[in-house]
Amino acid sequence: MSRLDSFIRRLSAQRDILNEMRDRLDGIAGPIMELGLGNGRTYDHLRQLFSDRRIVAFDRAARSFSSSTPDLDNLVVGEIKDTVTDFLGVGAALAHADIGTAHEDLDAVTLTWLPEAMAGLLRSGGFAVSGLPLEHSGLIAMPVPASVPEGRYFLYRRA
Repeated sequence: MSRLDSFIRRLSAQRDILNEMRDRLDGIAGPIMELGLGNGRTYDHLRQLFSDRRIVAFDRAARSFSSSTPDLDNLVVGEIKDTVTDFLGVGAALAHADIGTAHEDLDAVTLTWLPEAMAGLLRSGGFAVSGLPLEHSGLIAMPVPASVPEGRYFLYRRA
């Protein structure tokens, strides 16, 4: 598979899972955490899906398009593994992380802290959506939509 096809499959999987979250989050209070703002595409999509919720975005630097940049109260800039700790226990309904690099060595380092961070952000019954697999005793793997190829994107529920 070409890198372009892989990129398209990743974004399609991300969109399909997040769209499904729109209905699954009914009755689950709490903000949404977006780990990895990037240029703001996913943040913009989340904002459309969940216009009634606070969405907090994290990234190393603010490089998003101006129309897809959160206000300063909802933008956390710095190393995500460090800045996310200030939000542990926030009781998020949804945490999304698309911060994988496709470099096994770099992703292995991310996976030393990401599962714990994602579980720590969520309230009981909240959902974690991630481009990387999250192995954590407090996260229960959930089935993804049929349109998402196995192993392409991951969905979990906080115990």
